[in-house]
Amino acid sequence: MTGVGQELLNLLDVEQLEVDLFRGIGSGGETTMRIFGGQVIAQALAAAYKTVPDRLCHSLHAYFIRPGDPSIPVIYSVDRARDGGSFTTRRVVAIQHGRQILNMSASFHVQEDGWDYQHPMPEVEGPEGLVSHAERRDEFAEHMPEKFRADFLRKRPIEIREVAPRDFLTPEPAGDVNHIWFRMPDAAGADAKTQHVLLAYASDMYLLGSSLRPHGLTWFQGKTMTASLDHAMWFHAPIQFENWHLYAMDAPFTGGARGFNRGSIYRQDGTLVASVVQEGLMRPIRKPEA
Repeated sequence: MTGVGQELLNLLDVEQLEVDLFRGIGSGGETTMRIFGGQVIAQALAAAYKTVPDRLCHSLHAYFIRPGDPSIPVIYSVDRARDGGSFTTRRVVAIQHGRQILNMSASFHVQEDGWDYQHPMPEVEGPEGLVSHAERRDEFAEHMPEKFRADFLRKRPIEIREVAPRDFLTPEPAGDVNHIWFRMPDAAGADAKTQHVLLAYASDMYLLGSSLRPHGLTWFQGKTMTASLDHAMWFHAPIQFENWHLYAMDAPFTGGARGFNRGSIYRQDGTLVASVVQEGLMRPIRKPEA
């Protein structure tokens, strides 16, 4: 197992402090500026799973309330809302500095048989012939603003290959449809709960960027303030995140300083394993007049 892979697994393995009270590491996610939203969702799900021994999550709904401070741990309080015959419900509150930074509801379901149907996976180029994010990152490093460079160049455990990559700094306006292939080789051998936690972490990557595409924007230009506002996710089928998955995203609407984003996650064999919806802040930054 690689060092960065083990670091992410450690990051998402929350520590139990008391009955229904857990602690997660704050630092070590995708950025040092604030806690990555996917990290808080994944840790909250991991905390909920500590109280649900025999069922898998089928859906979660989260609101980001305040930015996370990476310099201190996050406390997760789990409320055992319901333990039913078929469904279990948990409410998780993430706390820092005595205040909520996220609250999340998650539902868990026993395995049942039913009718099967799904939309087909989009026909896009496979990951094998695409340039990796790490290779593209090295090309742009010298042009990246200094305040972003260290985070930009950091090694990451999740491999990403964009189907239609854009310039990191000066992209042309493009369609909102956004496809990436991603995987985490060090997920091999992880149990089903850990696979869910890892995919929840990764589901916050690139999604909000779909809203930026039609406007020719990226995070690195200093033109927009971005933040995830809420995040919902549904798990449909077993996940082996060590293998390539296609994240097919789009953004049907932007307006009112917000962007609405959707995502479907497919195994490479075409099986739909998860669906994601997120609204994000994309507030214009207006420079003061001279």
